Amino acid sequence: MKTCLIALFASLSLLAAPAWSDENPVVVDALSGYMDFTEYGSSLIWPEQIPKDDWKKVFIVDARDAAQYAKEHIPGAVNIEWRQAVARRSEIPADRMVVMYCNSGSLSAQAVFALRLLGYDNVKVLQDGIEGWKAKGGFEANTRVTKPAGH
Repeated sequence: MKTCLIALFASLSLLAAPAWSDENPVVVDALSGYMDFTEYGSSLIWPEQIPKDDWKKVFIVDARDAAQYAKEHIPGAVNIEWRQAVARRSEIPADRMVVMYCNSGSLSAQAVFALRLLGYDNVKVLQDGIEGWKAKGGFEANTRVTKPAGH
């Protein structure tokens, strides 16, 4: 799978033209292949799915800008702005779960998508971001759950 993802990334980087409005059939085919292969929900995780003690094992990435991170962040999180995720990917461990979040999950989802295309299968989006994490009880979300996490 990693070879497929590396080939996909190479294709994207070599074939993506400056005129983004023009469809490149090779890029479309490569992305379609990835989308067909990936499991539904494989890159998502809800706060209530992570037991309190397991949070210590997770590499947490706050994908918001530095000012938002300085104002408030999940304890233990490292700040890697979503646009820098690919450039700073060497800072992201491959040997444990990585959970990325932003305010709601939309920007971190873009970073996770890019990293997963590069073969980082251990990277997940924290569904509903820091706001959802706080609303569900933070590190205690798993103990407060009354119904299964999900959609």
